[in-house]
Amino acid sequence: MLEEVFVIEVEEVELVVEGEEEGKRGMLLLSSRRYLLARSCSLLRIHAIAMGGHNNSDVGEQQQQAAKKPAGSSLNAAELIAQSANATPAPSTARANLSSIVPGWFSEISAMWPGEAHSLKVEKVLFEGKSDYQDVVVFESATYGRVLVLDGVIQLTQRDECAYQEMITHLPLCSIPNPKKVLVVGGGDGGVLREIARHKSVDQIDICEIDKMVVDVAKEFFPDVAVGFEDPRVNLHIGDGVAFLREVPEGTYDAIIVDSSDPVGPAQALFERPFYRTLDQALRPGGVICTQAESLWVHMPIIKNIVSACRHTFKGSINYAWTSVPTYPSGLIGFMLCSKAGPAVNFLEPCNPIDQAIDPEKSSRRPMKFYNSAMHAAAFSLPQFAKVELEHLLTPPPSS
Repeated sequence: MLEEVFVIEVEEVELVVEGEEEGKRGMLLLSSRRYLLARSCSLLRIHAIAMGGHNNSDVGEQQQQAAKKPAGSSLNAAELIAQSANATPAPSTARANLSSIVPGWFSEISAMWPGEAHSLKVEKVLFEGKSDYQDVVVFESATYGRVLVLDGVIQLTQRDECAYQEMITHLPLCSIPNPKKVLVVGGGDGGVLREIARHKSVDQIDICEIDKMVVDVAKEFFPDVAVGFEDPRVNLHIGDGVAFLREVPEGTYDAIIVDSSDPVGPAQALFERPFYRTLDQALRPGGVICTQAESLWVHMPIIKNIVSACRHTFKGSINYAWTSVPTYPSGLIGFMLCSKAGPAVNFLEPCNPIDQAIDPEKSSRRPMKFYNSAMHAAAFSLPQFAKVELEHLLTPPPSS
């Protein structure tokens, strides 16, 4: 709810801090331009919206326009960027998360990575909406193509999505022979489906995504990613992944890929022991899971909790891998790979090499950009600081 609107001159660095309930977070304003500040009661957050070189009359008009807004409303992202960066407004279905929209720029700021932010220049806001679960924004960036943002956090960009989608998929699928039934939990953008569909041994791909808006938006704005939904082997289920897995017969899947957002809100349950137990039950003996497992640089306590929960649940191999994704926090994202008790799995050495596993026709139409067998092996090499923290918790590879 928009409670206060006022204009100030910023002559030097000003520090704006959030309220206690959201966790303190600072935002530096390095400008002498006029700013329209709107205080959101619901988020206890101050939004700084530059008004560029408007004269005093322009500022007054902006104040009047803001004052005319009905209670409970505020300027939407498209309006903000259009006013201050000459971008073209986009149709809006609902008020999206504005906490990281600064004129002409998107800055990803979160308590999950305190003290830092990653910014992309916004050329045009293409979509903003609010589903039953989260704010959804798509914008065209200056350097990374189209960007999908959920609740203020970048999920993918056209330029670097390959590094995440290919690694989270082929690390597990190339580690077991002839996977046939694969489940994706989350992954509503369709990128993981696209990569699974390359594997000629797979004859069934189930996906359970909680938010239909993500699927629809991906199909409209990221067709090269969402192309995975077009594969006839894909069965889409809209609903809660935890509830879906509870209904799955024991031993159904050869591999399960959990393509989730960070462990906050609805995704929190996907990082806890009860969920890992349902994953284990849904796997056939020797089956594997691969889950998104945060950044070594900023999330080590979370990663250690994930490893501990997996050690408690999975009785096969347990390993941690990582890859480089420039638009993710610290430019890095990790994966937890685990296998169910049964035939030994050596994640470090793919037994199902990618050049043998994939369909040559599909590969020629959409060549992979990131994953190869050398990258597979390298992904499990941990930097020294991470080895000290994690190596004693991970299962050594099976002896040959």
